[in-house]
Amino acid sequence: MGAFVISKRYNDEYKFVFTSRKGKVVFTSLSYELKFECEEDIEKFKASIGSADFLKFKSSSGKFFFKLMIGGNHFATSRKYTTSLRLQKGIDEIVRYGSQSETLDFSAGDLVFID
Repeated sequence: MGAFVISKRYNDEYKFVFTSRKGKVVFTSLSYELKFECEEDIEKFKASIGSADFLKFKSSSGKFFFKLMIGGNHFATSRKYTTSLRLQKGIDEIVRYGSQSETLDFSAGDLVFID
């Protein structure tokens, strides 16, 4: 099962990524000023995953990616995939596991594994 991972960007704004069962990033959210906004959007996404739209694109370098839309609004952007089949597998993983995935918060910047 995948997981939502909350962290901070270099400009001190919050973001979250959805990671696959194997730990690869599937998509990255937009930026949030406050952490609770990030948490609210994760819960909103879990509740409305059935109505999410996945707009598929191909970059100028030939890589495939999607933009995740909820209620007509841009919600997140996927990583780049080498084939359209892998892109579809990423979307399938979100649909299958997104609503039941746990949320992990690494935004405090504390070291998880201390020497």
